[in-house]
Formats: sequence, structure tokens, C-alpha cells
Amino acid sequence: MDKKVFVHLAEGFEEIEAMATIDILIRGELDVEIVSVTGEKIVKSVRGIGVQCDKLFEEVDYSEGGMIVLPGGIPGVDNLGAHAGLVEQLKAYKEQGKWIAAICAAPIILHDNGLIDGKTLTCFPGVGDGFKEANVVKDIVAVDGKLITSQGPGTAIEFGLKILELLKGKEMSDYVRGRLLA
Repeated sequence: MDKKVFVHLAEGFEEIEAMATIDILIRGELDVEIVSVTGEKIVKSVRGIGVQCDKLFEEVDYSEGGMIVLPGGIPGVDNLGAHAGLVEQLKAYKEQGKWIAAICAAPIILHDNGLIDGKTLTCFPGVGDGFKEANVVKDIVAVDGKLITSQGPGTAIEFGLKILELLKGKEMSDYVRGRLLA
């Protein structure tokens, strides 16, 4: 895929989910941009680790993108979901048939905005209990059409590798897996 992958960060994001995914996608030669929805380029994780983002939300040209990635973490998920511009872009990406990837509690954002009707997905155990419009499974990673979901920090490497496989092919995903000793 020659389109950009936009990984979004808000205050309180889960570090492993964000950074493992970013690392794997970059190793797989994807064009990744880390996007802050906070108005500041440095965003603090749930454990207070500051991460330098490439762009502020307002600087991103979403027409250049092919995927939006949402890491989990609380309150990061709540902060991402409260960003009206991001929600608008998620709806546009779904309508345009572009990829959306969400891990851990981040599928809450998709649920709250009517983006998972009839979809099969996975998320952090218990998070999807109220997702009556979707089929919530216990798989490490679930793919349904252009939606990729995963369970949490411990599944972040598999999440990143599945994204890479779908965007760049199994050969690239297997190559990166081997380099990670995964």
C-alpha cells in the first residue's frame, strides 16, 4: 500500500499498543505518521511517557491515507473518542472503504459511532460485552473486511504483523516477524 498509515495518539494512550504497532509498520516499510489529537506534538501515555508525534491532527491530509490506527489505553480511548474531527475521519474512511485498525478498548470509539454494525471483532476482555450490533470473538486478532481489531498490549505484535500482512503482503510480514524473533 502506498498510502499513509495514521496512528493517532491522545493523552493516556497505551504505550505497547501504539509503539509496537508503529515499530512493526515502519520495519515493514510502510509510510507511518504519528498524529496527535491534543494540539501538542508531545503526547503523554497512560504511564506518563512523552512521545513525539509527526503531526497535529489539524496538519494531516487524510486523503493521503489508507488506514487509521487507534491504540487503546484509558483515558486515551476516551480522549480519542471525544475528538470530533477524528470521529468524522473514521466515518469517512469507513464510507470510502479504507482500513481502520483498533486495539484493546479502542473499538469502543467505533461502537459509540455506529461503525461496527454486523462486524466481527475482538477487543480487551469485557470491553465488547455491550456491543450488541457486532460479533465479538476472543481471537488475538480479528479481521472483517477493512476492520482489524486486537485484544491488548500482549497482542500488539500480532496486531502489527497482521496489519503489515494485509497492507504489504505475507512475505513482508513473515520477514519482519523473523527479525523480531516472534
